Amino acid sequence: MQMLVRHLQRQKEAALARQGLKLWEYEILWRLRSAKEPYRMTPTRLAQGLGVHPATLTNRLDRLQASGLIAREHAEGDRRSLLVALTPAGADAWAAVIDDQRKAEAALLAPLTEGESGQPPALLRTVALAVEKDGPPLMPDVD
Repeated sequence: MQMLVRHLQRQKEAALARQGLKLWEYEILWRLRSAKEPYRMTPTRLAQGLGVHPATLTNRLDRLQASGLIAREHAEGDRRSLLVALTPAGADAWAAVIDDQRKAEAALLAPLTEGESGQPPALLRTVALAVEKDGPPLMPDVD
């Protein structure tokens, strides 16, 4: 299993390189995209979800904003509150990496028959739910 994970990680790194993204940039875009529309959240929630210090996140957000992948907006009704929002360019970059990952996963599972191809996702979901029962969720909180 570790060899397959490493294979998929190399595929992901190649997809990130094609988009000119670093892993930490993608992770921020992924967190924002995992939020409900309009794909934005507070910097505090974003830092907590990523497990980074707020000062580290501020520097990273500055870089992403300069590249046009995110924007900082004032919350409606409270101009003191700031939100980080995914821009259309950020959503496109995220989608391109996800599309590449889907293709890599499809290529990995291509040798399976039609009947076999439905089994890995179901089996992996069972394993993921068991892991989540004893620890933190594997997917981001989308509330």
